[in-house]
Amino acid sequence: MMKHSKIKKQFKCQLKTFADTLGDYVSTEDHQWTVKGFIDVFQNIYTISADTKIVSKILEIHLFPKLLDFAESNGYYIVLADHQNYYPDVSFVLIKNESIKFAVDLKTTYRLPKYPEFCNGFTLGSHGNYFKERDKRKNIQFPYNEYVGHFCLGTIYSRADSSEIEETKNFKITELKSIVSVIKEIQFFACEKWEIAGDSQGSGNTANIGSIVYIRDILKGYGAFKNLGEFWFDDYWMNYGEITITKQGKQKKITKLCDFLEYRGIDPSLANPINRSKMKGDSND
Repeated sequence: MMKHSKIKKQFKCQLKTFADTLGDYVSTEDHQWTVKGFIDVFQNIYTISADTKIVSKILEIHLFPKLLDFAESNGYYIVLADHQNYYPDVSFVLIKNESIKFAVDLKTTYRLPKYPEFCNGFTLGSHGNYFKERDKRKNIQFPYNEYVGHFCLGTIYSRADSSEIEETKNFKITELKSIVSVIKEIQFFACEKWEIAGDSQGSGNTANIGSIVYIRDILKGYGAFKNLGEFWFDDYWMNYGEITITKQGKQKKITKLCDFLEYRGIDPSLANPINRSKMKGDSND
């Protein structure tokens, strides 16, 4: 365990250093995304949509050569998820000891135009089958408990003003530099998944873990479990919505960290407050 702790700390440091190099790789001098669109054999450039799923997928492709370089330079090889809905996006396996694996999910989100200190948030993977049954391989590349650590390589960006961009228009190659990128001011970070987790689900009806949304706290890793650690993150999310308590004479399922800590006999004030004080309403994808 001490050996795993040491190599996890080392990998985290390496990943953070790597994240700090990516901004220059994907950005122009005026802080726009270097990707302008798709090009065909006739040298026509077709601009892309600002749709979050499209941006996320192209960013992933854009970063992939760098991920390969990072793995090779640090003694790992990469295993990509076999299926689109599998966790994680990338598994890093140590060449000298293949029992050492790290899960890295590539996460992207955008700053909220009216509240630029906040972002739209991330979903941090399921808290369902593979999260609870950690020796199983349903919807996960390797069993959850085979990973020494679970990380996010995150991207936060600003969307270009809609008046500046011309979606799905084609340009000639000579006009390349005049095309306004659909995103700009791209910022990367790396952290352990639990460090930016909130205590609410990240999307609608699906069993996904939601992140915090205050950007300063994301970059520092000051999530809801900051004062508690990964053990309590695991315990809370493995039992999310499964425990029923009686409060003020009514039965309710536990979906708040403070209630969960009280149920476990832990001081509820240890739940790190989620900073939403400057924003009136937000939503996670």
